[in-house]
Amino acid sequence: MHVKLNLAEQEKVLSLLLEKKVTKRTFLLMPGEVERHIYFVKTGCLRMLYTDDNGYEHTISFHPENWWSCDIVSFFKEKPAVNSIQALEDTEVYYMSLQQLEELFIEIPKFERFFRILTQNGYELYQRRITSSVSKPAEDRYLEFRKLYPGLEHRIAQKHIATYLGITPVFLSMMRKSKKL
Repeated sequence: MHVKLNLAEQEKVLSLLLEKKVTKRTFLLMPGEVERHIYFVKTGCLRMLYTDDNGYEHTISFHPENWWSCDIVSFFKEKPAVNSIQALEDTEVYYMSLQQLEELFIEIPKFERFFRILTQNGYELYQRRITSSVSKPAEDRYLEFRKLYPGLEHRIAQKHIATYLGITPVFLSMMRKSKKL
């Protein structure tokens, strides 16, 4: 945790969170929809993906336990999303609306600081991911994936990992066998 909340502040945050169970393969967000909630993953795993004009999926990020998930541009700007969010496993999430989040920012300034730090850390991850995808070989990108998401490779489909790495599932399988990764 990036900030320490007192008991009253914790109770306020918890009072605004709603809980939802999402079955595997269910979409929480589709392109064209406005993201209405920000999610905190209690159990399971979500992924954010972009589907290009040819129908190919490109996984942008994974959101396992204790990660936050939303299409941040759609959520904060209230614009139609270009990305999707899908459950890769049966998943339990806590969620709240932008209005509820803004209420927390006003009532608990520490919570706004928490989200600023969270956003900064997320932006750093995206910058590293972009740099890695344009400058590093697939083997290095795979090792970075394993470091960022420990154990996730054993829980989700290889095809989703491949779309995250920008390679085919066949190449990922061959790479893992030949390099003993």
